[in-house]
Amino acid sequence: MLPAPFDILPETAYRVLNLDAGETLFRQGDPTRGIFYLITGRVRLVRFARGGETVVIHRAGPFETFAEASLFVDVYHCDAILEQAAQLVELRREPLLRQFHSDPLFAMALTSRFATQVQTYRRRLELLAVRSAQERVFAALSEGFLTGDIKTFATEIGLSHEATYRALSHLVRRGHLVKTGRGKYCVKTT
Repeated sequence: MLPAPFDILPETAYRVLNLDAGETLFRQGDPTRGIFYLITGRVRLVRFARGGETVVIHRAGPFETFAEASLFVDVYHCDAILEQAAQLVELRREPLLRQFHSDPLFAMALTSRFATQVQTYRRRLELLAVRSAQERVFAALSEGFLTGDIKTFATEIGLSHEATYRALSHLVRRGHLVKTGRGKYCVKTT
């Protein structure tokens, strides 16, 4: 159930949680318990600005970890709210840190996993800077960001689903993409 490097942890180091959409996993200021690995569902990490606005700082999807900073701080810096019902694994802070300190291979694998996620997050930020919806959709498809449904894809790249559907249709008509099935597209190769 757990991917490497978490698969070597003893069963006492984690617990499986099943939560419903709308539930809050933790709130900003709560004492940290650990990090989380999402098996199914979606989790939105939000902060609340001084003016009361909600700022989404990340959306976690299946097979991602989130709340990694909680390994090194005492309280969570945001709220984690379930967008969809989810099954996830809470990886307890203390056993993780003990494994990190005692097993250099585990530490390297965990650091590598986190670094790969940071690269993915940075690429998403780069995509959000692309102004043209068609260029953004094409770049995101080229990078392999379409892994689920179109509405989720649209949210992840910062577009409405209507703008995303229009861009996809335009890119297919122009011959840049091939529609391979309902909600499935691939970049056309020459």
